[in-house]
Amino acid sequence: MVDFRSYRLDNGLRLLVHEDRSTPLVAMNILYDAGSRDEDPSLTGMAHLVEHLMYSGTGNIPEYDLPLQLAGGENNAFTNNDITNYYLTLPCGNIETAFWLESDRMLAPDFTRGKLDVQKSVVIEEFKQRYLNQPYGDAMLRLRPLAYTTHPYRWPTIGIDPSHIERISLEDVQHFFNHHYNPGKAILTLTGNITPDRAYDLAIRWFGSIPSGEQHARSLPSEPVQTEERSMTVERSLPASALYKAWHMGPRSGSDFHTMDLLTDLLAGGESGRLYNRLVRDLNLFSEINAYLTSDLDPGLVILSGKLMRGVNIKKAEKAVIQVIDELKDNAPPDTEIDKVKNRYESSSVLSNTSILNKALSLSVFELLGDASRINREVESYRAVSKPMIMDAAIRYLNPENCSTLYYIASNRTGK
Repeated sequence: MVDFRSYRLDNGLRLLVHEDRSTPLVAMNILYDAGSRDEDPSLTGMAHLVEHLMYSGTGNIPEYDLPLQLAGGENNAFTNNDITNYYLTLPCGNIETAFWLESDRMLAPDFTRGKLDVQKSVVIEEFKQRYLNQPYGDAMLRLRPLAYTTHPYRWPTIGIDPSHIERISLEDVQHFFNHHYNPGKAILTLTGNITPDRAYDLAIRWFGSIPSGEQHARSLPSEPVQTEERSMTVERSLPASALYKAWHMGPRSGSDFHTMDLLTDLLAGGESGRLYNRLVRDLNLFSEINAYLTSDLDPGLVILSGKLMRGVNIKKAEKAVIQVIDELKDNAPPDTEIDKVKNRYESSSVLSNTSILNKALSLSVFELLGDASRINREVESYRAVSKPMIMDAAIRYLNPENCSTLYYIASNRTGK
């Protein structure tokens, strides 16, 4: 059980505090309700770029990392489709340093053209190295716009193309920051060796005077229901052919989320998953295969990806994948198989909650979903998934009309 206290400051900042006296450390997580889905379609990659810029210092603190390191702390951040998240750990006696650093850059980051140019170069290089110069690096650049025609999930967090990042101006950055980086769109979570009263006092002292900022209701276009198969074929020089499939599903808060999560574990839960056992170990069609949920706040995707063995026909491999999936529609999995994936989730949840950083992030995400106390009910939600629920979800979502498929065909030709 993760016990916590929750508060809301007058400027809208939400504060969650979980006291854990078993550690000498405190973790701080600050989640901003802003991700790549909030970007202008002509300036994608903005949220990720702003994440980088937030480490460029302020007028009061020229270098973010140095004071934190001197206080014995560590930090990192990430951006995805839905959120931008910053997190750090510090010895409990130095936790006020974290409040000072995070409140200062929320209030007045020092964005300049020089700093923007530096970070644009860094992000564009990351784009090239991770997405354009890897054999399958551009898979999500192709699969997302194949699966989504309307919703901003059609581009990945890195953006659609480096040219979008090149076009971003200082005024664009400042507008995005003013729109999204304010107390009214932030969740501050403290876990570890700190009392709720002390955390609240420090939050009032360092964040309480920050203006609540612009508040706008999010209005995103809904993705139309997909009613026919979509596909794309890419032929190029590759180590091996590869198959990617994406099916639409509901949002992270939807009633089917836990069922779909268990379903993908049944299919691809490591070497014990059905796809690995059948297609890698028995039939030798794939060298590796995986399936996962995007876990997006708006309706997301189930994504399957696999690298084929040399010489295997990709249509034959795809047919074998569909056969494995169809077995879950026609025959209920045995209790032992379902219990195994449920037990695996429960053990991973228990292990995750031994980390103050993991607890801070989980509390923040569940608060964004509407109820931080869900952290204590997730295992129960997975335990409640039944055989009929798994079969029904497989039938409802994992069908051809709801699927977009990307084929990478290995050839001797070079180029994209």
